[in-house]
Amino acid sequence: MGLFKKKKKKEEFDYMRLYQWRLKEEYESGKADEITTRGQSISMSADKARRVIDQIRGRSYEETLMILELMPYRACYPIFKLIYSAAANASHNRKFNKANLIISKAEVNKGTTMKKLKPRARGRSFMIKKPTCHITIVLRDTSFFDGYENYIESLIPDDILTLFRVMPLGRRVELFSGRYLEKFKLKSLFYRVGIFYK
Repeated sequence: MGLFKKKKKKEEFDYMRLYQWRLKEEYESGKADEITTRGQSISMSADKARRVIDQIRGRSYEETLMILELMPYRACYPIFKLIYSAAANASHNRKFNKANLIISKAEVNKGTTMKKLKPRARGRSFMIKKPTCHITIVLRDTSFFDGYENYIESLIPDDILTLFRVMPLGRRVELFSGRYLEKFKLKSLFYRVGIFYK
C-alpha cells in the first residue's frame, strides 16, 4: 500500500508563497535574483555620499548611470564605478540582462577616520580628520518578479491599478519584496489578512 503514491495534479505556481518567502528571507545574503558589491574605506564623508545614494535608490541601471554622469558631486564617480562593476559581475557571473537590473538597495555607512597632524604657529599641532565611508550597492533582476506582478495586478481594483502602474519599477519590486511592509510595521498584518491564503 505504501509503495505506490498517487500522482499530484500539476498546480499553478504559488506567487503568494513566493512573496511570503521573500518576506522571510529579505535580509539574507546570496539570493538568486540579487548581486551585491561593496566599496570599503572610500575617502569621503558618509553624508556627502548619502545625498547621491538617495537619488538613485530604486531606479533602473541605465537611468542611474545617466543621473550619476550629470550630477555635479564628487561622490558620483566612486558610486558610478561601483554600480558599473556590479552590473558587469551580474552579466558575467549570473547571466543577468543589464536592461532588467534595478538598484534594489543602496546604503552608506561611516568608516574609520584617518587623522594627521599639521604643524601650526608656535610649535603647536592641529588635527586633520579625513573621514571614510563604506558603500553597499545591491542590484536586483526584475524579470524574477514578472509572474508575481501579474498576479498582484489581478488582485488590485481597477481604480487603484492605474496608480500602481505609475509607480516606478524599482519601488514596485521593493513593495513585492516586503521592505515597505516592514518599514510601516504591516508585516504581521499581511499574514493575518485572509485574502492572501488559498
